[in-house]
Amino acid sequence: MSLSGDDALPPDRQTSPLIVSLLSLGGEYAWDEFVQGCADATFFHLSGWKRVIEEAFGHKTYYLQAQRAGAVSGVLPLTHIKSALFGNSIISNAFCVYGGPATNDSESQAALRREAVTLMERLGATSLEFRTRKCGHDGWACKNDLYVTFRKNLLPNDEDNLKAIPRKQRAMVRKGIQKGLRSEVDDGVDRLHRVYSESVRNLGTPVYPRRYFRILKETFGNACDVLTIVHGREPVASVLNFYFRDEVMPYYGGGSAIARRLAGNDFLYWEVMRRATARGYRVFDFGRSKVATGAYAFKKNWGFEPTALSYQYKLAPGHKIPEVNPFNPKYRIFVELWKHLPLSVAGIIGPPIARDLG
Repeated sequence: MSLSGDDALPPDRQTSPLIVSLLSLGGEYAWDEFVQGCADATFFHLSGWKRVIEEAFGHKTYYLQAQRAGAVSGVLPLTHIKSALFGNSIISNAFCVYGGPATNDSESQAALRREAVTLMERLGATSLEFRTRKCGHDGWACKNDLYVTFRKNLLPNDEDNLKAIPRKQRAMVRKGIQKGLRSEVDDGVDRLHRVYSESVRNLGTPVYPRRYFRILKETFGNACDVLTIVHGREPVASVLNFYFRDEVMPYYGGGSAIARRLAGNDFLYWEVMRRATARGYRVFDFGRSKVATGAYAFKKNWGFEPTALSYQYKLAPGHKIPEVNPFNPKYRIFVELWKHLPLSVAGIIGPPIARDLG
């Protein structure tokens, strides 16, 4: 298999050769149509991520697709991140929690994997990472003890969904209601970015640039929105949500200093759930969390059960699985120092670092 832009294939798909090519301008509709119908695909396989990553962070992307007779049979979005701080990696998909090949058949899967390994070798990357939900390739390294995902089916009405929340957590949701909190859908990302910046600084993590959130909203349109919780006129919590098929996923969220006193974060995710149910969504994907963290415990308190994420790695000889996460001991001092930075300083120096975290 080799990268090719030639779509002139024989009409009989049963005997047509399998071609692996780079996604070209104008091919986004066919790519996304395939993603919407492929059981292995997720929101993070959509072609819009190519624009988002390139424009927001400046990284080179390689969106590979397998085709027979011009019909897409598999996709693999790849991002190349070469950083002095964090190494030289190819990731599917960077800045996303899920990824890897999404295909209709084993031949397309194998072809996309081979092409990705070839690309890794050509670019001199030391690792190729597939953020899959399950390990599925013998001979590749697999890490399944760091991240979990939380997913749960929604019930048809608010009363049943509220009853399904464990008692102590349900009391926190009711506390937010009693405090007079309300939710608003934002046109822009300013309130989200302000609250999110404070939240991640407190965790010792560099913040993404504001333009990243703006480009996400512009790119994904109705499949992406921002929900902000206000107390009086003051925003206390906010989250950016993704919508895919019948699923809702709150993805980037945070709360201000007073959010805990008002149960703002608890009320925030209840409002996401309530509004999504009203719109006909049936699955709540609470997203990825690191094991044994506050976010992990928070999601467990909602009655969600964790499912381990098994990320796969093809490694260059002599290299180990990258450990670009706050649990890595060599970043521990950096994380603790970051927590004490003035928010204005963290907002300036954070985005250039965050662009390479992937």
